[in-house]
Amino acid sequence: MADSDAPTADLPECPSAQGGGLLPTELRAWMVLLAATGAVEQRLRAVVKERLDVSHDEFLVLCLLAEQPEAALRMTRIAELLGRPKTRLTYQIACLQHTGLVTRRSVCGDKRGIEVALTDKARSVLTEASDALAETVKESLAQFMGPAQREAMCGLVPDLVEETKGH
Repeated sequence: MADSDAPTADLPECPSAQGGGLLPTELRAWMVLLAATGAVEQRLRAVVKERLDVSHDEFLVLCLLAEQPEAALRMTRIAELLGRPKTRLTYQIACLQHTGLVTRRSVCGDKRGIEVALTDKARSVLTEASDALAETVKESLAQFMGPAQREAMCGLVPDLVEETKGH
């Protein structure tokens, strides 16, 4: 069995989830969140490449655009939301445009503003791949997140459990 396929019980305990260190609960939870995110991204990269034939960073752009109620987002807003340099984003958007997954257009009344939107092709490809991508995320988190990690995550948002019980 490959390391990435090992059940959670075979994985070493995440040091940040153990507690007893110098970090307060919130920082310990943040470290668990980063580790979980890393585990998901590592497994998701291959599935994204296979199913969508785009890089992981390009996939994040597509996901961000797919979740917007409006059809388009300004490039500066995408860069801000993803924490990416604008020059790097320009290259990623050009790659996505070349493959027919996004369109770019000038913002009306703003010479420098550029809006990016998903194409119908991108919507179709994302819809077709979404079950496999969601399953990859779910499996990755299930593999990483044992009881100690879930408990540590509650340290980041302690009221979350109570809020969800009330609704």
